[in-house]
Amino acid sequence: MGEFSALSTDLTAGPQAAPEVHRYAEALLAHLAAKGSAPPAPPSFDDVPGNWLPPAVQALVAILAGEDPLEPLSRAASRDQQQTALFLCLALAVSGQGSRIHASWLGTAFGELSLDHPVTHGQRSLWLAAARGAYGPAGKIFVLRKLDALSIQQHTDAQQWVQAIAPGDPAVVVPPSLVDFPEMAELPQLARSAMAAARLARLRERCAEITSTRQTEQIPPAPLDNSSGEPASAWVENEPLAVLRTLIGQGGPSGPMASLSTYLLDDLRPGADPHLAAIALHVAAPILRDVAEQLEADSRLEPPETLVVPLLGHRIMLRPEGPDQESMATAEQSILTDGVVHRGRPWAAAVLLVAGVACLVGAALSVRLLAAAGLAMIGLAAWQLWQRRRLAEADARYLAGQVTELRELAEGAVWALHAYARESDARAKQAADDAAELTRLIRRGPRAA
Repeated sequence: MGEFSALSTDLTAGPQAAPEVHRYAEALLAHLAAKGSAPPAPPSFDDVPGNWLPPAVQALVAILAGEDPLEPLSRAASRDQQQTALFLCLALAVSGQGSRIHASWLGTAFGELSLDHPVTHGQRSLWLAAARGAYGPAGKIFVLRKLDALSIQQHTDAQQWVQAIAPGDPAVVVPPSLVDFPEMAELPQLARSAMAAARLARLRERCAEITSTRQTEQIPPAPLDNSSGEPASAWVENEPLAVLRTLIGQGGPSGPMASLSTYLLDDLRPGADPHLAAIALHVAAPILRDVAEQLEADSRLEPPETLVVPLLGHRIMLRPEGPDQESMATAEQSILTDGVVHRGRPWAAAVLLVAGVACLVGAALSVRLLAAAGLAMIGLAAWQLWQRRRLAEADARYLAGQVTELRELAEGAVWALHAYARESDARAKQAADDAAELTRLIRRGPRAA
């Protein structure tokens, strides 16, 4: 049937066909989507000189009927090779007979991908059809080769791919050893290893989810398969049936196009079509391997022998044998110095005492009623002094308690650091297993079945 040359993917190019062609083509697409075969009545419309659609429709009907499509196919290709190839590839995919396409049609219909230009709706629809198996293993391999040729991983930020495949990583990972000291888990010397191991485990989980055969089996049959016998009318704008309608002049304005990296990142996000996710994972494989190696290396980082941790607002240095005595002494002195409440001198009690004594002296010399007032003032002054002493004792007990709590926390933090060190070996081993499994999963690639 000959090779088609690569042209643009403008879906509105070419002269308008006769109304009869549009009506039959529309009925043909509806029948293909519902039944997978052409309408029983043969097409009855005249050819339109210079327009590719009438002979392309005749070629499609001949292919579906098992007849030789060479003559109408040659006429259609001579008028617009790419539009003809795109129409036939998508129509056969929608009818569930994608295996009937010629080997050269996909290349002509697809055109060239570029990192500098958006992916056209025609390219995305062929991409989707191939991912869902409409053209068999060869169709998937074709799309993969197109993507591989661009070396996308060399032009994108690795963190974008990591965030796409495993979004929502926690800001802090608190390992079991540090449950009682969560503030220690935020220290960079300890956080890096735990965060790396947790992120690696999450990436492995997502890769296993994408490559899981059970997940694909649980997905309802795609409209391309036509196994349900129902019209494929619920597809989004950039999918095959919508593009076919645009090709025959029955579709509305095309929606916005996205860049290649945007499509791939969206295909990797949780909840995306698993067929598309498998292809996107193949593209991201070199990036994920490098990320997995770095995360595994970070997970093997040895915890420091000495560590400065914040305890009760004081910076305490922890050593393997126990808290550093100098930093502990400094912290305890700070507690005793800064924790003392300065209440000032007891001027009020002193005034009351002086006034009370004056009243007693006055009562002895003249007015006896002053004796009662004097005694009351002296009693009130004594009560204030007693209260002051109680507060001072409470302050002393509080400060002593703070010092004791600081010592207990420091000792507990040392033991937590020892436990964290013991966990490091198990964490590093698990990270190595996760990295190896992740590499194995992405090496398998998209399943051809």
